[in-house]
Amino acid sequence: MFSVLKERVGEILLPGDEFCCGPQDTLPLTDSGRPERLVAGPGLRRSGDRLLVSRSGVLRHKEPNKFWIESQQRRYVPAKGETVIGVVTAKSGDVFKVDVGGSEQASLSYLAFEGATKRNRPNVQVGDVVFAQLVVANKDMEPELVCIDGSGRANGMGVFGTGGLLIKVSLGLVRRLLAPHSDLRADLEQLFPCELVVGMNGRVWVRAAGVQQTLVLANLLQSCDTMTTPQRQRLFRRVQQGAP
Repeated sequence: MFSVLKERVGEILLPGDEFCCGPQDTLPLTDSGRPERLVAGPGLRRSGDRLLVSRSGVLRHKEPNKFWIESQQRRYVPAKGETVIGVVTAKSGDVFKVDVGGSEQASLSYLAFEGATKRNRPNVQVGDVVFAQLVVANKDMEPELVCIDGSGRANGMGVFGTGGLLIKVSLGLVRRLLAPHSDLRADLEQLFPCELVVGMNGRVWVRAAGVQQTLVLANLLQSCDTMTTPQRQRLFRRVQQGAP
């Protein structure tokens, strides 16, 4: 089945499409020959010896054995370890409530910031935008955020400064921006020098040298959601020719 799936990589699949698999569909991942079964990502679901497509989109593959469906999904389901951009909506005792775009709000302790103590509390207000990481995310518990890594450092997380703009895009565009060699990100950086923070929940914070350039970049990002690569390149060329 691996060969059949690899042949379909890059093609559009629809819900109801299926692939047959069996116990022999394994891959050796180590020199000892220990087999590893296929890993079905978002949009794919295993049912016995079948692999079912549950979401329409483009089939993608990552070596050695990961497959998933890339689609224009906008609804975010929190997952542990992902970095997200949230908006502080309320203060409740020692905990901030943060909207991350999921089905319920996440909690963020005031101690989950670099250098924070009971006497030295972070300056976080309702309406602030924060970049944080999910440390608890499952269907039975409230999502929990932190703004520090495992060593207690902020590592780029925390409250955003002034002057930027927060926009919402599809989760597919987020994955394209976060790809190791993203053509889209490279084109944006050539257009205007800018700061770009991408959250896995479909939110992007962008800031350029001026307000006009920031608005241009935000509009370009939202337009790229429904554009092919040639269409995007033509649009960027037109903007670059007319840019001051």
